[in-house]
Amino acid sequence: MDDIGTIIVWVALAVLAIFVIAAIARAIIVVQQTQAYLVERLGRYHSTMDAGLHLLVPFIDKVRAKVDLREMVYSFPPQSVITSDNLVVDIDTVIYFQVTDPKSAVYEIANYITGVEQLTTTTLRNIVGTMDLEQTLTSRDQINGQLRGVLDDATGKWGIRVNRVELKSIEPPLSIKDSMEKQMRAERDRRAAILTAEGVKQSAILTAEGEKQSAILKAEGEAQSRILKAEGEARAILQVFDAIHEGDADSKLLSYQYLQMLPEVAKANNNQMWFVPTEFTGALKAVAAGFGVTDEAEPLERDAERAKQRTSRITSALADPRAALEEARRQAEGFSAEAEQAGTGSGKPFDPDAEKGQ
Repeated sequence: MDDIGTIIVWVALAVLAIFVIAAIARAIIVVQQTQAYLVERLGRYHSTMDAGLHLLVPFIDKVRAKVDLREMVYSFPPQSVITSDNLVVDIDTVIYFQVTDPKSAVYEIANYITGVEQLTTTTLRNIVGTMDLEQTLTSRDQINGQLRGVLDDATGKWGIRVNRVELKSIEPPLSIKDSMEKQMRAERDRRAAILTAEGVKQSAILTAEGEKQSAILKAEGEAQSRILKAEGEARAILQVFDAIHEGDADSKLLSYQYLQMLPEVAKANNNQMWFVPTEFTGALKAVAAGFGVTDEAEPLERDAERAKQRTSRITSALADPRAALEEARRQAEGFSAEAEQAGTGSGKPFDPDAEKGQ
């Protein structure tokens, strides 16, 4: 009997030792760095265990929940949302949030993940419901900002901080997609046409500018050429007149030049009136007299005075081509008047047909 009683005692002690060891093992808890444990004592919240080694009171303390403190990413299923222009679009959202107060996340809401999902859906519908389709497609940043603000305020009492809200996709109906593609294609064609027109316009402007510069340069060249030609003619005329007045022109030479110029004068198409004497001998004498050539020698004083006047006029004319031309015209008119006074007996203008008859 004693042996049986001893065995029972030893068995009981062994069971008790095992039970105590198991209880102590369960009471010792190691909390990870990224987690927080909520401990209840006799059914009530007692404490929050952070990272490290902790000891529970056996049979009194119990771990109520283990909360992950890292930032979590949840992608919710696409939500059907109606825009202000009565179009249904499917919006796929992604939320980045983090638990900042484990006690509130456990005791203020039954399931904070489900709560965040439902709150996101309702808030998204409220925001998109005030926008049309075009605004919804082009205002992602605005929707993200408004959604984050509303969620952050609503989830603050749950011990949750919403860091970011992103819209992964916005899918309009298929018919709207086709219309949008046609619109985009038309917009691209319009832009291409505008760019082509701008290129043609720029090309035309550059071409016109080049033609303008070419015309300006050509006109300047022609003007310069005419000026130089006029200067040369003026110098030639003045030199001829100077030679006639300064030298002793032979009447035979003047007669020969006069006969050479008659056909050219007859061919000229102008409005000037030329009076030609019927008697060439008298006409040649009149022309020679008009140029200052006479049969009788003039006094030396008169020759000196006329030479001085001609030298002064030639000097001023050479300095200015216009003055040279004016001087040439003036002398030519004077010579024509003298020739007219010494003309034919009839005193009529030169008529080529009448001259042929003579």
